[in-house]
Amino acid sequence: MRISLLCGITFLVLAAVISCSPSRRTDIPSRGGFQIIPKPQHLVQREGRFTITKQTAMEIEGDYHSVMPSAGFLAETIQNASGIAVTFSNVQGRRAKRVIHLALDDSLVELGIEGYTLTVQPDRIDLKASQPAGLFYAVQTLIQLMPPAVYQPASASNKIKIRIPCVEIKDRPRFGWRGLMLDVSRHFFPPEFIYRFIDFLAMHKLNTFHWHLVDDQGWRIEIKKYPKLTEVGAWRVDREANHWNAREPQKPGEKATCGGFYTQDEIRDIVSYATNRYITIIPEIEMPGHTTAALAAYPEYSCSGGPFSVLPGGVWPITDIFCAGKEETFIFLEDILTEVMDLFPSRFIHIGGDEATKTEWEKCPLCRERIQKEGLKDVEELQSYFIRRIERFLNSHERRLIGWDEILEGGLAPQATVMSWRGTQGGIDAARLGHDVVMSPTSHCYFDYYQGDPDVEPLAIGGYLPLSRVYEFDPVPGELSAEESSFILGGQANLWTEYVSTPEHAEYMLFPRTAALAEAVWTLPDLKDWTDFAGRLEGQLARYKAAGINYAEKCLSPFD
Repeated sequence: MRISLLCGITFLVLAAVISCSPSRRTDIPSRGGFQIIPKPQHLVQREGRFTITKQTAMEIEGDYHSVMPSAGFLAETIQNASGIAVTFSNVQGRRAKRVIHLALDDSLVELGIEGYTLTVQPDRIDLKASQPAGLFYAVQTLIQLMPPAVYQPASASNKIKIRIPCVEIKDRPRFGWRGLMLDVSRHFFPPEFIYRFIDFLAMHKLNTFHWHLVDDQGWRIEIKKYPKLTEVGAWRVDREANHWNAREPQKPGEKATCGGFYTQDEIRDIVSYATNRYITIIPEIEMPGHTTAALAAYPEYSCSGGPFSVLPGGVWPITDIFCAGKEETFIFLEDILTEVMDLFPSRFIHIGGDEATKTEWEKCPLCRERIQKEGLKDVEELQSYFIRRIERFLNSHERRLIGWDEILEGGLAPQATVMSWRGTQGGIDAARLGHDVVMSPTSHCYFDYYQGDPDVEPLAIGGYLPLSRVYEFDPVPGELSAEESSFILGGQANLWTEYVSTPEHAEYMLFPRTAALAEAVWTLPDLKDWTDFAGRLEGQLARYKAAGINYAEKCLSPFD
């Protein structure tokens, strides 16, 4: 059963507040047949429809292996929905009378690596892009032009008639980083849900899965060299019946039974699955703070030597921290990161860097010695030293470090990318220093916040983030110049899971706010319009229902 949601301010007020200039809008009917999210840059409606039949063939032009992930995805969608197995033919061979043509076309290079064109005619569909990722997004748009029932789980009884309206679309994303973060430390989610989560991202043309794998409440990634990280760090005592902030620590002799972790084989399979959907997984390995789970397994890398136990809930402040004065700490972390890099081919590795309480460093003789030896001023500069040292290691393996905006404190590492969460100021400061930035402010991007009236909503961490406010998100602050704005890679939303313990609850917090995020990071600002989006959302909600997604049904109902 879906939980009802009362979210947003009254629809008419929001429509007036967020409306944009109609002179730059595309001609997509808000309540017609083109309920596409995110909204394309250019769309022209044509007369007629293309009907998929048993005579429909799929042609591939260009490198076969580059086109097949998209062609196969489309063919599988058609077969699952209609029972029709589309035949494949080579473009040089005899052409079918009713064809779906997928091509890599170098002439479309101006659309970038993720742009595409889509033309639907009564007897032919053409999907074109200069790069495979763009072709995949063309497929996602084409599927949205089909009846919502195509999103139903595969079934032998599915016999949906697929008719697609004729249209011309030319599209490309505004940003190259369009992300969503899932915290699996506070609550572990099984691999089956991670695959489903990746499908959610693909459906919304998001291309970055930020995987928050470790924190104080659980270590979720198998590290072969340090098996106790999962033998000990992945498990905590079961206090799930108590409020997150009212959970007693583990008692001596008490067995830890709540948790889980992903094996390296499971991670490799998940990474491969995401890659076939043109989604990059960015792993996050927290340091120097948020490390209680790691230190419960290996207390020798702390300042005090422990003992520690994995936290069953919230404690503040959390003073557990890796010791920056021990060389062994950096060897330990480099060993971990080596295995992480072997699993994740992503250019970026996220190291957290946030909320590191440094009272243990202030008391630690080895940390004070490090400060003196390195000519540092204080523990803030010691954190900068710590981050810079990790960055040098990652750079030596041709990877880039990204961290939360606290990594600015004490001086930013030379090539570090900042993920700005405490508002936008950290991102503004980093961009003005010439550093790349991903915007993820709590004001618009924290999906663990309430969507509506707390009296009727499931328990959340606090805050208030209705669908309309997510839609307002613009990753580029107005304070930045054009040159400074070029350092904004894009934006992402985050689902922290202190109060989210099941896949069903996670979906409820994610949808339909993810649809608003997708449009915020794909569509040009002057093409966005709240009233138009709300109309197109009707189609998206129908897709969610067909897919069995536990979305927030009353997302447009009044609350204030």
